[in-house]
Amino acid sequence: MTDTDGRGAPSSTAVPRLRLVIARLYRQLAQASGDDLNLTYAQLSALARTQEHGPLRIGELAAHEQVAAPSLTRTVAPLAAAGLVSKQPDPSDRRSWLVTITPQGADLLGRIRRERSELLARRIARLDPGQLDALLAALPVLEQLLTEPEPEGDPDPAPGADSPGADRA
Repeated sequence: MTDTDGRGAPSSTAVPRLRLVIARLYRQLAQASGDDLNLTYAQLSALARTQEHGPLRIGELAAHEQVAAPSLTRTVAPLAAAGLVSKQPDPSDRRSWLVTITPQGADLLGRIRRERSELLARRIARLDPGQLDALLAALPVLEQLLTEPEPEGDPDPAPGADSPGADRA
């Protein structure tokens, strides 16, 4: 059984269902990790990006996160106040700041990732072999969805993308 409209496109329920499942899984993983600071998704993302690419200027980090620099400044401020990142003057441009993850930030990020991975591993371990094969076969497709750029001026949104209840995630 497929969840398509007969032309190979997703049915009107498939797109919202996929989005909702992904959002719920993310939320459950987020709630399972012992983040005592209650960091937001944006803060965790900025922390992870800083670990991956840092030290970064605020503008560079904002570009990686695809947000405006003032918005990212508000995201980074609580991270700096909690000691998870440090902000230092950029030696090549004293008007700019470099954001660097601290050992405390790296430890927290590592713990959150471990806790989330452990929960996911426990759930995956309960799948039967056919379900596990289906999940593993879907990984390259999901990765493609993350990296494939959106076509310019695409006037035809995915079926169900704007359906009632599509924003409840």
